[in-house]
Amino acid sequence: MSYFALAISPLPSFQNTILLPKHYTQCSAAELPPPPPSPSPLKSKPRSLLTAIFKAADHVIDTFIDPPRKSSLDPKHVLTGNFAPVDELPPTECSVIEGNLPKSLDGAYIRNGPNPQFFPCGPYHFFDGDGMLHAITISDGKAKFCSRFVKTYKYQVEKEKGHSVFHSVFSGFTSVSALAARGALTVFRRVAGEYDPDNGSGVVNTSLALIAGKLYALGESDQPYGIEIRSDGEIHTIGRHDFAGKLAANMTAHPKTDPETGETFSFRYGPFRPFATFFKINSDGEKQPDVPIFSIKDPCFLHDFAITKKYVIFNENQIIINPFEILNGGALLAASPGKVPRIGIIPRYAADESKMRWFEAAGLNLIHIANAWDEDNGNSVVIVGPNILSIDNALEDLVVQSSMEMVSIDLRRGTVVRRRLSGKNLEFSTINDAFVGKKHLKLDISLSKDAGSECVVSHRQFGPGCYAGEPIFVPRSPENPNTTEDDGYLVAYLHDEATEESRFMVMDAKSPELDIVAVVQLPRRVPYGFHGIFVRESEMKNL
Repeated sequence: MSYFALAISPLPSFQNTILLPKHYTQCSAAELPPPPPSPSPLKSKPRSLLTAIFKAADHVIDTFIDPPRKSSLDPKHVLTGNFAPVDELPPTECSVIEGNLPKSLDGAYIRNGPNPQFFPCGPYHFFDGDGMLHAITISDGKAKFCSRFVKTYKYQVEKEKGHSVFHSVFSGFTSVSALAARGALTVFRRVAGEYDPDNGSGVVNTSLALIAGKLYALGESDQPYGIEIRSDGEIHTIGRHDFAGKLAANMTAHPKTDPETGETFSFRYGPFRPFATFFKINSDGEKQPDVPIFSIKDPCFLHDFAITKKYVIFNENQIIINPFEILNGGALLAASPGKVPRIGIIPRYAADESKMRWFEAAGLNLIHIANAWDEDNGNSVVIVGPNILSIDNALEDLVVQSSMEMVSIDLRRGTVVRRRLSGKNLEFSTINDAFVGKKHLKLDISLSKDAGSECVVSHRQFGPGCYAGEPIFVPRSPENPNTTEDDGYLVAYLHDEATEESRFMVMDAKSPELDIVAVVQLPRRVPYGFHGIFVRESEMKNL
């Protein structure tokens, strides 16, 4: 089995190595017309006295009532180095400084991540920045790079006002008085018509997904936003999407699409019962009825899940959502060390949760799941993913240390067997999307009989101070049914802390050292972020 991952962390605490030549040519901006305006529910109007009053009230709250109380929530500390936000950038021509871009990479690699439009004054959590898409569009060996905000309703409200309006969700409140002050200001703003929360108030900064042939930017605090990547490299926000009114609330940033049926499975979670609800979207884009899951004991951070050919799988973990803790000046998310995590398995075409089964798995906290599949004619399920070893550190300091595990559940005996595959920090692990929900063709991991050994098939180290993001696999011949699962390329953005420059890396996924195929110098740095996607040129034409 091949799992493509680079050792990453929300903070640059990992070590990599590759030295690149210093005699590259800087990229030059292409002379392109300004991007077309994105659809907006707002009408431009002059800033009013009321807006100025609200802004002054924000300043008083940020300075005296609810200022940052710790460095992990202080924007002056969080938004430094390559975590600092950048401005939008129109499509800009780039130079290939090493190797050549293969023809099979014709298309676009897009990565999402937090990038606040305005520098926050009050408490700020890294997860709460506005979504910005960084796309490199490739055609005939040439590349253009573009960065654009996802034009959410929140983004447009704040752009019109000229300052931040919505409070950071993950940062919580420092006291009851802070909650009362921000709550009252929110009510006053709504009554005054400053914004309408029915149009959405979340950021869409986490990932991207192709659903029924359409591209969406995703974030768990809002509905999906349709995205278009044009042949000239421009990124266009189409607008908020609710699947013909059938998606009443938010959804996960990690939906799973069956590569054979084209069906997309998704879910949403929240602080009130039912704590999770899953649903299916047909290959034609029609959302099916919700299946609420009432058997989840506590509201928890269900960031990801998995599918097999027969089942949908959830990990009820030890990260608890506690909205009532906010009333006491606490954070929205907290660790619950005394809770025993569980694995929930439900038939993927179930109409209700009557056939859902739960299995205890002490200490299992799979925030991201690499893949899952059925074995023994569906009588066993195997899950592979990075298990968070220290929940407290992950929440407090955003330092994630994980261990890649394989979890086997025997549905007849009710047993759970776990095995460590690697102690390396592989939190953002990815696979060849053609193998979602089914066992891989390669058996490099499962052939190892020593449970304590490192099941590493290939790896690459980058130079000191160089940090790579989530790798995405791109098949060399996507239309060839006989191709092997690792016959293709790994692509990722790489940032050099010493030179403050970023590059687009293309690596040979089959080679033991992940040999460099091509390196593209980017016109400016790409801030550290979250998840991405590769969209083929043929797919771009149908967006």
